[in-house]
Amino acid sequence: MFIQTESTPNPATLKFLPGQTVLAAGSADFPTADSAETSPLARRIYAVGDVTGVFLGPDFVTVTKSEAVDWSHIKPAILGAVMEHFQSGQPAIEGEVGSVTHAAHDGPDAEIVVQIKDLLDTRVRPAVAQDGGDITFHGFDRGVVYLHMQGACAGCPSSTMTLKMGIENLLRHYIPEVTEVRPVGG
Repeated sequence: MFIQTESTPNPATLKFLPGQTVLAAGSADFPTADSAETSPLARRIYAVGDVTGVFLGPDFVTVTKSEAVDWSHIKPAILGAVMEHFQSGQPAIEGEVGSVTHAAHDGPDAEIVVQIKDLLDTRVRPAVAQDGGDITFHGFDRGVVYLHMQGACAGCPSSTMTLKMGIENLLRHYIPEVTEVRPVGG
């Protein structure tokens, strides 16, 4: 098994590509070791130590390391953990796969929210998945779109620029009711 790695715009995050399916559908975010109890894969990666986040996508695993360690010290152990997991035959997640989804929204702005979610799904999420992350809709209130950033996007130095210059401009272009885009925490 040969696992490729790719850098992401976030220097603390690497994207690991095992060359096979990680999740059959959706994605899953494990921002802490405690949150990884349902994922044998994420648990193995956290067991390496100095890991501060694990995000699973359809064909990739994004790992965020602590600032206290260099990639050269931790990357071989993470590669070993990923390889060990896929050789074990265990699923990436046990039980129901809690896919990352957009927050529900109804009320007077429901039609606008449908347009926002559609643009996020068709234009934004595929692009940020290339960088090892995901962005989901969290809310819409008085022209402001609130988005939740995960994986490589969470804590990325260029994420503010991506939100403001990329996503905000895209949404404002197609949906005049949108005036601003803001990130929300987990």
